[in-house]
Amino acid sequence: MILDEVFERFITESPLVVMLRVVLEQSLSAEEVDQLFVETAQAQYQKELFFSTVVSLMSLVVCGIAKSVNSAYQSNAKQVGVKVQALYQKLDGIEPQVCEALVRHGAAKAKALIEQLGMVRPPLVEGYRVKILDGNHLSATERRLKVVRSEASAPLPGQALVVLDPALQLAIDVFACEDGHAQERSMLKRVLDTVLPHDLWIEDRNFCTLGFLFGLHVRGAFFVVREHANLPWMKLDALRSVGESDTGQVFEQSIQLVFNDSLKLILRRIVVQLLQPTRDGHTEIAILTTLPSDVSGLEIAALYRQRWSIERLFQVLEQCFRGEINTLAYPRAALFGFCMALVCYNVLAVLRAAMGSVHGADKIEAGISSYYLADEIRRVYDGMMIAIPPQQWQPLAALALGQMATLLKDLAAQMDLAKYQSHPRGKKQKKPKPKPQKNKPHVSTARLLAQARETKKRNANSS
Repeated sequence: MILDEVFERFITESPLVVMLRVVLEQSLSAEEVDQLFVETAQAQYQKELFFSTVVSLMSLVVCGIAKSVNSAYQSNAKQVGVKVQALYQKLDGIEPQVCEALVRHGAAKAKALIEQLGMVRPPLVEGYRVKILDGNHLSATERRLKVVRSEASAPLPGQALVVLDPALQLAIDVFACEDGHAQERSMLKRVLDTVLPHDLWIEDRNFCTLGFLFGLHVRGAFFVVREHANLPWMKLDALRSVGESDTGQVFEQSIQLVFNDSLKLILRRIVVQLLQPTRDGHTEIAILTTLPSDVSGLEIAALYRQRWSIERLFQVLEQCFRGEINTLAYPRAALFGFCMALVCYNVLAVLRAAMGSVHGADKIEAGISSYYLADEIRRVYDGMMIAIPPQQWQPLAALALGQMATLLKDLAAQMDLAKYQSHPRGKKQKKPKPKPQKNKPHVSTARLLAQARETKKRNANSS
């Protein structure tokens, strides 16, 4: 263990960043990451540049500790041991299945720690393993590649489907696609290959296809999905009211789906007549499910709203990490960056679980900002790794789960939560936009302030 004076100082001043390094050492040990690469890579190989080194460098970029891949390389050139061109060649060739395996590996490690900390949330529906599915198209990159410089349209480097486990708050799986223009539905066959009996999949309408719904059903899984307007179905009975939820009046009916003119599936169709229209202007939404009748229509309507928890995942990725690096123009490099952001998101979930185990889950969930946590990591991590080099952290990888959980709790107990308090804004008031004046394109801020002070002074004197 590292018990010198420098280490103790970092524990006192920034136990959060020490926790981060502890979890990284456990979740992404160099030996295990390199072995994962050997088992999953098909074309690439390891010679002078190991995959664990690439993972370490990219984690610095994704967390905002280094401003770019080149910056991360320059700060660690001696340890990397190859030229920067070799690093970029490695990044540009990392195969999607390697990225996906890295996310699954990190998620499994994070799951074990969260379970050891006793911070698994109760299931959304008793007896089912809930999984929330959604897609993300990576943002356009810079036109660094010759093939895109003559194109007026923005170059898209790829996309991914992400699976969130709400009980663990972890991204447990990802399906990467190099084609930024491919339909998300083209990846659903790969999703079906991972489906297990008693899974409960919650999805948006884009995944509401006959093939996918029947695929879930024949594998013994269940679903709660928003109905797509193009899905063909046959009514078996009329809508009947089942009550009122927070979002509107709820109705239910039975319908039937037919696939390939032979397979039939009876579903429950839940219709919510909304009190407030959606962003798209819809005044009602329909939800399809294979859940049995002991889960009420009102519960299903509330369950579908949990789909937004994966939107919060994407929001954290955007606010706290750099998962979409516009300088990584090659699709494989861009997808690797995104998958590394998912790995870092899961590490952050472990840190929040450790904090919750000491200070209370509700307090952490409601009052602690992931942005401020990530901000301290960006500011402190690099200096800590200079003061305490990587080799001194390596013994932590060998700690048993119980020892690791105890260490994380001890560190979390020393955190000053006031430093990370969230400050939610009130409802934004709409203000009329002032009309531009043709002959007055600019104004003097100093003069406007002086006029405001003078007006305030006159009003005070008159009263």
